[in-house]
Amino acid sequence: MLNLEERFMIWEMRRKGLSISAIARQTGRDRKTIRKIIATGVQAPRRQRKKKTTKLSAYESYLQRRIGEGVLNTRKLLVELKARGYQGGLTQLIRYVQPYRTSRDERAVMRFETEPGEQAQVDWSHFGSLMCEGRAQRLYGFVMTLGYSRMTYLEFTTRTDITTWLRCHQHAFDYFSGVPRELLHDNLKTSVLSRGAGDTHLSYAAYA
Repeated sequence: MLNLEERFMIWEMRRKGLSISAIARQTGRDRKTIRKIIATGVQAPRRQRKKKTTKLSAYESYLQRRIGEGVLNTRKLLVELKARGYQGGLTQLIRYVQPYRTSRDERAVMRFETEPGEQAQVDWSHFGSLMCEGRAQRLYGFVMTLGYSRMTYLEFTTRTDITTWLRCHQHAFDYFSGVPRELLHDNLKTSVLSRGAGDTHLSYAAYA
């Protein structure tokens, strides 16, 4: 194997116009070697490292199939592999699955679109506390966001009772100069009559 200095010398001799035979005579190297160096350049090509064989190697095709099916729970996969004779541990399996989990987490999320005036989302946010009338009170933010334009109305208040809630709605409608056809409330105590799964929808007619 020629070192970098020898390779550079051969490449420089060729650049100056010497024939392959002349370079071979001056360096004492085989003409085949000279041709290879001239073809590949000064930097010696890196040797391809052989893929390291691990205890998981025999189960890669099975793992690829299960990952393709959306199974990324390493403890579940470990149980399945153990049943097939896998003798390795969980750590090695976690290292193998991690790149696929990261790839899935970074996948783009499609935004749900609504028609203009169709829907608005309502929620309370907590902004810490402030001194009011000589005592500390919690500060809340009433937030209404239009589904189509993402235009947002925010009103600060120290109360979250039904009267304040309705008044904030009215202020938001005045701000938007209109009332959306549907309001989506994120399971608010002030809007839920009977607690159940999912979000609560109220029609604008409730505030007309």
